[in-house]
Amino acid sequence: MELLRSLVIILGISAGVVFLLGKLRFPSVIGFIISGLIVGPSGINLISDPKAIEILAEIGVILLMFTLGMEFSISELLSMKKQVFGAGFLQMILTIFLTLLVGVSIFHQSFSEATFYGFLLALSSTTIVFKLLMEKGETGSPHGRYSVGILLFQDVAVVPLMLAIPILVGTGSQVIQILTTVLKSFGVLLIVFIAARWLIPLTLHEVVKLRNRELFIIVIIFLCMSTGLFTSYIGLSLALGAFLAGIIISESEYASQAVSDVLPFKESFIAIFFISIGMLMDVNFLVKHVTLIIEIVVVIFTIKSIVVFITTFALSGSLNIAIKSTVYLFQIGEFSFVLATAGRKANLISVDGYQIFLVSSIVTMLITPILAKFADRLTYGITKLFSKGADSDYAILNSEASQEDHVVIIGFGIGGMHLAKTLKTSGIPYCVLEMNPRTVQKYKKLGEPIYYGDGTSVEMLHKLGISHAKMLVLVISDPSATRRIVQIARNENKKLYILVRTRYVAEVEELIKLGANEVIPEEFETSIEIFARVLSYYHVPRNIILHHIDAIRQDSYAMLRHPGETLTALSHRKDFLKSIDTEVYMVTEKSRAIGLSIRELDLRKVAGVTVIAIRRGDEIIQNPNPDTILQEGDVLLLIGDRKDVCTAMSYLEGEECPFEP
Repeated sequence: MELLRSLVIILGISAGVVFLLGKLRFPSVIGFIISGLIVGPSGINLISDPKAIEILAEIGVILLMFTLGMEFSISELLSMKKQVFGAGFLQMILTIFLTLLVGVSIFHQSFSEATFYGFLLALSSTTIVFKLLMEKGETGSPHGRYSVGILLFQDVAVVPLMLAIPILVGTGSQVIQILTTVLKSFGVLLIVFIAARWLIPLTLHEVVKLRNRELFIIVIIFLCMSTGLFTSYIGLSLALGAFLAGIIISESEYASQAVSDVLPFKESFIAIFFISIGMLMDVNFLVKHVTLIIEIVVVIFTIKSIVVFITTFALSGSLNIAIKSTVYLFQIGEFSFVLATAGRKANLISVDGYQIFLVSSIVTMLITPILAKFADRLTYGITKLFSKGADSDYAILNSEASQEDHVVIIGFGIGGMHLAKTLKTSGIPYCVLEMNPRTVQKYKKLGEPIYYGDGTSVEMLHKLGISHAKMLVLVISDPSATRRIVQIARNENKKLYILVRTRYVAEVEELIKLGANEVIPEEFETSIEIFARVLSYYHVPRNIILHHIDAIRQDSYAMLRHPGETLTALSHRKDFLKSIDTEVYMVTEKSRAIGLSIRELDLRKVAGVTVIAIRRGDEIIQNPNPDTILQEGDVLLLIGDRKDVCTAMSYLEGEECPFEP
């Protein structure tokens, strides 16, 4: 009864807090933590004994690691190897090293304690960053890919970091403990491989054959919990076992169904986990150590900002990407709380240290959405400051760009490359601006008029000759940079024709207001192709389909942007087409048609059907002449009402029509 009462209280209050913070566009994670603070011993003390909640929170951690394992994709990691293994690995190592250096030299911590704090600082919040990137439509942008890549590596690195905790605790027998832990880990991995390869797929196959969803969910959760329990018994962590269980499931063909079934459980228990984190916060401690907490927040911000900036700038060569990635990744992540809880049990972090870390981490989480709102302005201001009076960030353009009535292409991905190739073939002058230094170096050697630089710089656009260019084509994946470039280009050249490719139709209206002449959203170009094919399948006349496509594009996709403005109703056409049928008929030696002309056969009068084509051998006769004599082997294409087509077929064969109206 007490557990049920506690759940009702925390879920009710957290729903209200998350709702209010959602209005202010704060992530739900923050709402859950604040809810825990309110109901906990340091708040209004509605729940004085959080032990029961801590048990549920531990289940939440297990499910979190389990779903992480199920979503673990080697192919996804390999497709972003530069961002994941390059930026992710470098960020992780540099953060741990810098934190170790600061901890030992400034805060006089032991090697193990300082290294553990490095583990905590190395992780950022996947939940918060993904949510912010998705809301701004920037997951596919250059800085979005770097942020996501680093987060993916951090998520994968949680497992070895968890394994390292007992090693950090070791004293005199540390070497033996390390070897024991490594051997245990390899043993568990071997068992996991065997289970993933043979045992689990066979078990799940037999379960699925019964078509019992409840049984399937029970088996999935049993695998998660039992694997965690097994690793716990042999001295490894519950979280590691849950992660490995997730990998086992991910290797089967039932992974997608398992994720969809377990996800609601995970979300519920994770909410409880963050609420329990808030309940562990001590408000009195916070008040007494405000100055220290502010100092710690500054240290966290400084270390993480320096590392993320250096990492992303070194690999991307872009100041823009480095600044934006730093803004998104400077906070402490939710997995850090999982590590901190494990570290507290292993005495790697004191009670006071845990409180300081907890409060400081939450502050960094709270600051992130606020700074993210100003990321574009901040990036523009810093970039402008660094580029003022010098071209340290940009290659100085030579006289190649000093041309008139040329096309300026910004972005040299697949779209930019195809356009440049077409322009070159057509003899139209152009120049390209690209942010990837390796791409610039590669294609410069091949003779492309391509330059390295940031299109959001007025000076850069001037060097490209934007004031006397005829057209600007934007094919980049950064929405904020796209908006800024359109605005600058329009101010610099009122006659310039600006064509923009964007990902989402929601961005069309704003880009047109900023000065774009034409905006092509990938989202609805795909939808146009889909509806064109659907209408074509229903035999809607091709000219009508093209009319609708042209109308949408000419009106800058307004029909699709505003739900009230729909396409002209096609119901009457659908009803009209329902009754129309086409059929092919081969003239055989027994057919009434053999030796007769189409005029003599007079199918239109007899059955209301028209012969619209004849295939004679390899020849296709379209709209055949009425005097065409039909021969054995001819294949006739007939069109008309379904019943009439059936009548015509029966007439030609001398049979009754089986058509039932």
